This record gives sequence, structure tokens and C-alpha cells, in this order.
Amino acid sequence: MAADPRVRINWFAATWRLPMLVWQFLFFVVPLLFLVYLSFWLVRNYRMVPGFDTVNWVKMFAKGYFWDAYYFTFGMALLATVVTSCLAFPCAYALSFKLSETARRWAIFFLIIPFFTSYLVRIYAWQVLLAENGVINAALAVIGAGPYALLNTKLGTVIGYLTLTLPLVVILQTLSLASIDRNLIEAAHNLGCGRLRTVFTVIVPLAKVGLIIGAVFCFILSFGDFVSPYYLGGSKPPTLSILIIDTTKSGQQWPRAAVVAVTMIATLLLVAFAAVSAAYRKRA
Repeated sequence: MAADPRVRINWFAATWRLPMLVWQFLFFVVPLLFLVYLSFWLVRNYRMVPGFDTVNWVKMFAKGYFWDAYYFTFGMALLATVVTSCLAFPCAYALSFKLSETARRWAIFFLIIPFFTSYLVRIYAWQVLLAENGVINAALAVIGAGPYALLNTKLGTVIGYLTLTLPLVVILQTLSLASIDRNLIEAAHNLGCGRLRTVFTVIVPLAKVGLIIGAVFCFILSFGDFVSPYYLGGSKPPTLSILIIDTTKSGQQWPRAAVVAVTMIATLLLVAFAAVSAAYRKRA
């Protein structure tokens, strides 16, 4: 039977896609499958024994502290996403519409510079600033305020999340806003739209994809972060990433830690797919 002439394979494009597919398979799919498989193992006499038992899933999902950590982690990541997106939008708007293209390139370059240093080092710097006798409370003492508890608090955790995600979200939003057709904005002004109304009725809908993608990146990074809630939040209450560490230290319970990890990955995949679907959904 002759092959259907309408079915053609672009071997050139397939060749360039192959390295990415191999990378995703080796460093995402395989580790994920191993985590799922590990979650069914058993621990006997502080040693992991291969098997297939759902006892780890049943016990972890039956623990109240697991769900407390889950809801706390989800809530903190959601809060960080909202705060970061709201703070990033004015910055991205100014970079996109108030600066020249050359100045915008330099601004994006300076936003990338923080990623040249270790995230852990930046968090240690925040410890010095947020400590009870730190720089911020010392500055507040000059005007007779404070000292305030800034370290080992939820506020400290959010500040750490902002340190991790804010430059990236600003860059993503800037790239999205800069691609908007200026003629559409001028048309809105000619039709009587004020500046604020133009932002919400024209600019935000046109930049919806970039805004949502930036928020998704912020949520993913915050949801899985370990450094900020541990060093700036005091790990009380613990997030899921801290719970993984505590679980492995408790009798070498790596299978139960795998349950937590798989739950985190499943949550992030659901959030990512839902957000991307909303980003590319067209209006009826």
C-alpha cells in the first residue's frame, strides 16, 4: 500500500527537537517515574525495601500536619504571586512605554545581574537586613519606631520569594508589554479612554499571555522554594519542601518524602496547565 502523500515528516525540524525531547525524558520523566515508584517502597529497620504498597500514601494523606503544610505552602505561593505580579506591572509598564528601546535593554540587563549571584547569598544578606538588630530596625530606631520582628516571619518568607522571582516577572511582563501595537493604544485614547481605563481594557488583555506566564513562573518557584521559608521564615509552620527534609530525617523515610514530592509536582502541573489554558483561551 502506498504511503499517504499528505503525511510528510519534516526530518530537519524533528532533528532539532530531538535533543530537547531527550533532555526532558532523561531529566524530568525518568526522575518523576522513579519518585512515583519510590513512594511505594517500604522502610524496615531503617532500610528501604523495594515493594508496592500504598501505606506511605495512606499515612501521609491521613496526617493533619501534611495538609497544614500543603495549604500553607499553596497560600504563601499564591500570596507571593499576587504581590510580585502587582509590584512588577508598574515597573514593566514604565520600561515598556516610558523608556527608549536602548534604555529598556539596559534595564533588562540590570534585572538579570542579580541572577549572577547565588540565591542563598542574597537570602543571607536579607538576614542581616531583617534581624532584630539589623539595618532596617536600626534605621527605624532613628525615627523612634521599632524594633519589629521581621525575621522568622511570614513577611520574611514573602520578601525572600520576591528576591527570587521579582526580576524574572518584571522581565517577562516587559517583553509582553513591549510587543503591544501602539496604534491600538492611540485608538483607545482617540475613542475617549483615559489612561487607567486603557490599561485595563486594552493593555492588560493584549498582554494577558505574558502576565499569566510570569505569574505561573512566580508560583512555581515560590511553591517549591526551600531557602526563603527556612532562613527567613524560620520554617514554622513548615512548607512542603521543609517537610520533605524533616521526613527524610525521621527514620530515613524516603518513600514518604517521595509522596510529598510527587504531590508537589502534581499540584504544579495542574496549576501550570490550567494557567496556560487560561492564557491562550480566546474570547467567545
